[in-house]
Amino acid sequence: MPRIRPGRNRSKNTNRRAPLLLSSMAPEDFNVRPDETKSIACPDCRTWRRIMGDKVLKIREHCISAKVAEGEKHTLCPGTDQVIVIDIDVQRWQARQNRLLRDAMPQDNRRAAQQFYKPLPAPAAPVSQINAEITLETARQSYLAHRKGCTRCVKGQHCTDGGTLARRYVLALNHEPARREAREEQERQERRTVRKQTAPAMRKAQWAKHGGEVVENANNSCSERIAGSVSEFRGPDLPWLPQDVKRHDRRQAELGKQYAARKALAPSAA
Repeated sequence: MPRIRPGRNRSKNTNRRAPLLLSSMAPEDFNVRPDETKSIACPDCRTWRRIMGDKVLKIREHCISAKVAEGEKHTLCPGTDQVIVIDIDVQRWQARQNRLLRDAMPQDNRRAAQQFYKPLPAPAAPVSQINAEITLETARQSYLAHRKGCTRCVKGQHCTDGGTLARRYVLALNHEPARREAREEQERQERRTVRKQTAPAMRKAQWAKHGGEVVENANNSCSERIAGSVSEFRGPDLPWLPQDVKRHDRRQAELGKQYAARKALAPSAA
């Protein structure tokens, strides 16, 4: 079958009207998509016609009557060879038209631009293959639940999973004394830590509640004090003044003279 090439407009004739700007028309009255044949609704006859040309765009020649084949006179439409000027942003116009088409589409026919498929969940692992913290109670419950629902675990016989759960239960039984002792030791360590942290605050609160003088008086009343001391808390009763006041004053005067002479020699040595 021969290939049908689109017609070309080699004529330089126009209808001598001012160029028709696409910006002055409704966006739905023309089609200038890059991958499609350009077409427009003729402003005179309101029929869709092709836009011909590469550089100079014109409306293709067409008849105003749709019954020429039935014998009516062939009359050209005044919109024939109308010059078209694309003065719009084609990409923005195309995006707006796509949005309008999508909004006008029935809700049942709408589809997302990208399909997301929810993956099927993976099958759950058997209880015997779950790596979790094994305690005596969890091992016992898992073993009993398996024995209750398994038809091959009868009397002393076990299936593969039943044997694994049975060995896990026996191992938990053997390790339970050591685990219990370690748990008790950890609890004792936590209690000691709490006592160490709260002991200073407790002693401070007790001292503030009872007062230092009360404790001091109680201690002095129940024990004999050492001669020359106020109490065991305050220490010995030391004198506030020197025993020989004149000797003390003379010694202080000598020390003052030595200090003044040392201070006078310091600038000269520098």
